Amino acid sequence: MTPSITSAPDAAHDATTSPTTPPQTPSPPLPALTAKPVAYAGCCLALSAPLIGHLRSLLPPPPALVLSIGSGFGLLEAHLLAPPHSVHIFGVEVEPSPNRYLPPANHGLVLGTRFLEPLAEDAATWLFVYPRRVGLVSEYLAAHGRGAVRMVVWIGPQADWSEYESCFAGWAVQKESANEVGGRAWELIAVARRPA
Repeated sequence: MTPSITSAPDAAHDATTSPTTPPQTPSPPLPALTAKPVAYAGCCLALSAPLIGHLRSLLPPPPALVLSIGSGFGLLEAHLLAPPHSVHIFGVEVEPSPNRYLPPANHGLVLGTRFLEPLAEDAATWLFVYPRRVGLVSEYLAAHGRGAVRMVVWIGPQADWSEYESCFAGWAVQKESANEVGGRAWELIAVARRPA
């Protein structure tokens, strides 16, 4: 198993004593989302209220765990975590993490881009938003694709999908243009479901 810095999404984190957890400052308030997609700093995906609603409809309800791999500032994940329709989501990012929005209990670190978060073994759904490299997706699938994961949601530029599509050979994949659900016209949402 590849090491990670954190261990569990519900583990108590003490940012003052842990040498591997950066000090946590209070999260800024979440920006209010509108009907039109808006690009925010630290989030490659333009966000809108309809897009968040659509993603929530795709993701399993708690207690099923959703692992967001490459969560960046954590803005998308914090909106998915927010009431009233909270998703049980855990974001993982490379150390040092730029996370600003996810609480410590919902955020973890890996040492570098070649390290995998072991929680992938237990997560029902993985979320990849603008992943930096195809190898990251294929490495997670090779290491943890026979675990609890039943669905992978990939979101990124439509032009990039052809590079990632082969990662999901043997999975049932549904694709939709993000602009149909509150995103930008050049973005694609691909939902891959593992066969039973």
